[in-house]
Parts: sequence; structure tokens; C-alpha cells
Amino acid sequence: MVTAKAEETRERIVDAALKLFRQQGFDATTMRDIAAAAGVATGAAYYYFRSKEELVMAFYVRTAEEAGVLLPPALQRSSDLRKRLRTVIDLKLSQFVDHRRLLIALVRIGIDPSHPLSPFGKETQPMREESIDSFRLALQGSNVRISKDLQSDLPGLLWLYFMGVILFWIFDDSPKQRRTRILLDGTLDLIVRLIRLSSLPLMGPVRRRLLNTVHAVTI
Repeated sequence: MVTAKAEETRERIVDAALKLFRQQGFDATTMRDIAAAAGVATGAAYYYFRSKEELVMAFYVRTAEEAGVLLPPALQRSSDLRKRLRTVIDLKLSQFVDHRRLLIALVRIGIDPSHPLSPFGKETQPMREESIDSFRLALQGSNVRISKDLQSDLPGLLWLYFMGVILFWIFDDSPKQRRTRILLDGTLDLIVRLIRLSSLPLMGPVRRRLLNTVHAVTI
């Protein structure tokens, strides 16, 4: 059983790690640095987290839990699909805005799907599924009809789109990432139009071809 004191210590270590990652970078930060900043012995830090990678995983989990609380009431404000998708993306970007330096350092890790911190890896599957469910929730409550054969796959496709947005945002050095906002404005309009068009009967063959391709490459 985890005590309140143990949970407080654990969260303090995570907070200290994230602060140091922001200030001096992921690679330059050591577990000893993190322990000192958290006011605990180095051995105690290792008791809670065996590595810096485990601390990043704790950050992933924290953001997923926060999104699970904040997103549902935010989505209730509108049934407009474009607004709902933008709500999901804006919320998640706001969670990462103070951690861009950390995410930049983790880009090279994400390329390797076998790394435990890769967004495409086995270890991060729960967080990936949470993010996909966020897009599923946005679709389910929208005013746009989704074709039955597309309903199970579309949230995952939107998540892949979001991964591309994240990568663009990480390297966007324009003031307040203005270019990312422009990209979102244009691409979300296009995505919603394509989703609307996909429900038309004449688009059935196109949907089936798309889904067959998706299923073939994800087996």
C-alpha cells in the first residue's frame, strides 16, 4: 500500500526532474541532480525511479491522467467537429508547452520503436490508447456523421496526424509557435471536410481501399 508520504515524495521527485529537464536538458541531468533538487538521498530517488526514462514515463502518465479529467467538460462546449478536434490538440499542446526542451531531446528516442519511451512502443501503449480515445470521444459527440466502417480506425488515424503536429510544433521556432497554429487551422479544415465527404455512398470504395491499406501495414 502506497502511503500519502510516499506519494508526495514520488511526485516531488517527478517535479524536480521536470524542472531540471527544462533548465539544463535531459541528457545533462543526472539522477543525483534530481535527488538533490527533490531534497532526497540519491538512493531514495532510485527507490522510486530506476532511471531518468522512468521519470519521463511518469510524466507521460501524469499528462494522460490530467487530460482524462480536463477533456470531457471541455468537449461539452461544442458539437462542432473542428472545434472538438482543436480542443483535444490544444489541450495536449498546453500540457507540453513547458516541456518542449525535453521533447526535443526525446525525438531521437521516439524514432526507435523498441525504446520504452517511444510513443509507438509497447511500454507507452496505455498512454497511446488514452490519446486515441481522446479523438474517439471528440468524434462521438460531434455533429458529423462517421461511416460505420471508419469509426474504429479514424481515432487512430487522427492520433497519427497529431504525432505529425507534435513533431512540427517541437521544431517550430516562430513566436509562440505561430506556424503551428496556421498549420492546424488549414489542416483541420481539410480533415473535417474529408471526414464529411467520406460518409457519402460513392466514397465507399475509397474508404475500403484506405482501410485495407491501414490494416495491411498495422498487422
